[in-house]
Amino acid sequence: MKIVINNSRKIFAVQEEFSTMFPGLKIVFHAKPSGRGGAPSPKLVIHSSKTLQECRAISREGTIEILPTMNISELKGNLRDIFGLSAEIFWKSENGADEKPVNGKLTLGETNEQSELDETNSKGTLAG
Repeated sequence: MKIVINNSRKIFAVQEEFSTMFPGLKIVFHAKPSGRGGAPSPKLVIHSSKTLQECRAISREGTIEILPTMNISELKGNLRDIFGLSAEIFWKSENGADEKPVNGKLTLGETNEQSELDETNSKGTLAG
C-alpha cells in the first residue's frame, strides 16, 4: 500500500487508508514539534481533521510504501526521517476506549493478525 504524504492531506484520510490494510491497528500522529529537528511532542493529535502539515516541522512531500512485512519501528522511523511525522501504532478496539500502543519487533502484518485473533477470542467464538 502506498500513502501520499503532503501538507494539505487530512490525518483522518491517512488513518482510513492505513485501517483498510490493517483493520486491527490504528495510526495516530504526535502534535507538531517545537522546531525542526526537535523532539516529538508528547501530545497525540485528537482532531483527525487537522492536516499533516499541522503535525510536522518539515514539509517534504511524497509517497510512503507500507508493507505487511515492515516492523512497526521501521514504519515509524520512515515517517519521522523522511516526512518529519512522529506516529504511534495502537491496537484498535471496537469501542476505542481501551486502545493500547503496540510495542515490539513484530511486523505490521503479524501485529494485525494478533489483534484480530485477540478480538475473536474475546468474543468467545474460538474454542480455547
